[in-house]
Amino acid sequence: MATAFNVGDMAVYPVQGVTEILGIETLEIAGVTSRFYVLRRLDSDDTIRVPVSNVEQVGLRNLVDKDEIEEVLTVLRADTINIEEPNWNRRYRRYVEKIQSGSLKDVAIVLRDLHLTRADKQLSYGERRVYEMAMQLLVQELSVAQDLELEEVRTQIEHLLG
Repeated sequence: MATAFNVGDMAVYPVQGVTEILGIETLEIAGVTSRFYVLRRLDSDDTIRVPVSNVEQVGLRNLVDKDEIEEVLTVLRADTINIEEPNWNRRYRRYVEKIQSGSLKDVAIVLRDLHLTRADKQLSYGERRVYEMAMQLLVQELSVAQDLELEEVRTQIEHLLG
């Protein structure tokens, strides 16, 4: 059963971050009429249209709840990397896949693993970009879900990472 959203709801779109449901439109494309959620990214004025029927396929989901937030914070507290992949290219691809999954817990795993890797060796350019993307996605969703300022959440995450 797909999640139904209402105008004004906040939803998370994988890789894009937290969005607000601005409206629900009915559009005809190539003779086919479909309903779309109209989303606005919180960190820009970009709008995204997602077919209501494709919500699950694209991974559009509700914000994390209290229990999920605790799981994410537990992931960030861990001080070991789960899977050590010596090949940076494969590691990078694995991190990107986790971010694209849309799971905030997966995003937290990427951030933690890259943070721990950074303590041992310099991150590649691609890994640094993934690190910043993971940090941004995590900070944004946790701040909206907990109604806290972005900087407050970023400081909390940096503290947990050590």
